[in-house]
Amino acid sequence: MEIGFWICLALVFYIYVGYPTIVFVLSRVLHRTVRKGDAYPLVTLIISAFNEEKEIERTITNKLTQDYPQDRLEIIAVSDGSTDRTDEIIQTLCESSEGRLKFLRQEPRQGKTQALNLAVGGTSSEILVFADANSIHAPNALRKIVRNFADPSVGYVTGQMIYTNPNGTGFAEGSGAYMRYENALRAWETQVGSVVGVDGGIDAVRRDLYVSMQPDQLPDFLLPLNVVEQGKRVVYEPEALLYEAALPVPSDEFRMRVRVSLRALWALHDKKNLLNPFRFPIFAWQLFSHKVLRYCAFFPLIGLLFFNVLVVEKQLFYSGFLVLQLLCYAWAASGHLLRRLPRTASKLLIPYYFVVLNIACAIAVWKFLHGQKIVFWKPRGGISATATSDDHEKKPGSAIEKTVSARTERRF
Repeated sequence: MEIGFWICLALVFYIYVGYPTIVFVLSRVLHRTVRKGDAYPLVTLIISAFNEEKEIERTITNKLTQDYPQDRLEIIAVSDGSTDRTDEIIQTLCESSEGRLKFLRQEPRQGKTQALNLAVGGTSSEILVFADANSIHAPNALRKIVRNFADPSVGYVTGQMIYTNPNGTGFAEGSGAYMRYENALRAWETQVGSVVGVDGGIDAVRRDLYVSMQPDQLPDFLLPLNVVEQGKRVVYEPEALLYEAALPVPSDEFRMRVRVSLRALWALHDKKNLLNPFRFPIFAWQLFSHKVLRYCAFFPLIGLLFFNVLVVEKQLFYSGFLVLQLLCYAWAASGHLLRRLPRTASKLLIPYYFVVLNIACAIAVWKFLHGQKIVFWKPRGGISATATSDDHEKKPGSAIEKTVSARTERRF
């Protein structure tokens, strides 16, 4: 029982402290830089939208006013079967864009991934940039992200997401703290070789490295893995800034984390060859440590509490550690009652946010093991629209999946 306790403790420590520390040390030793330049290749910026009438005008206007040569930039907005005024707003913007904005409609609705495939098929630009329908880029973000492609070893670039907190809630501040932790990791991973995770709201890839994806695949995760598989680097550009409002309600954040985690697990399944240390020695270790272990961290966390209870009477240390664990979980539980506190109290919610993330991962793993997938979801409100009674799940071979993926049947 004591061995089980120490194994679980070691795993938890490695996932959250050990791996980041090792990556930090390696970044100082390897220190792989990116040779940036000021060239202005042809760029196509793609936005996929479903019922985004409240956000789409501001988002597209933000992209049309980017500090990038206008004759080197085209914008494609894809409406994924929208039923509100999204199409009308985009078409109005097209009329005043002097040909720089193109509108595509995907009908019937097939999801963001298929919308990206549709848009990419109609462009020959050297660089593809992806933006969410609700994200705002800094004026120089496009120029900052594109300059990394002057380095021929770079195939994919991700910028820095900054969560804003217009509602002033402490829970939303927790989202920002999590992103700061992830961005620090990305900066170090870039100097080791390649970043493992990216932000879908401000990413770019070389056109010749883009590989068409299945509708249920997560482009924010799968595309970078495809690039690494083709021998190119995925790097982080901290000066390419993306501003996005954090979800102030824990339930919305929770559903988003379940969705992202589940789709990422399927991406790991599809690209499990990248976990082969003989083919990808450093990246396989990064992918396993940063993603596989992180998504499965709830296992050693549960085991740590379980084994601690079993050995509590053996040593005073075990008693003290059990009290510490129980206090932390009690603190997290109280965070649910305090979740609407102002941002000044955000640090009180760190244990709560930590537990929310791990419960979301646990549910995602359960869904993954039961073959469930997600293709559609509602903007800014969590998951929506596929096959089951709660309107967000589907299993391989279901009628919904056959409709969505008729041209590209998945085989497992």
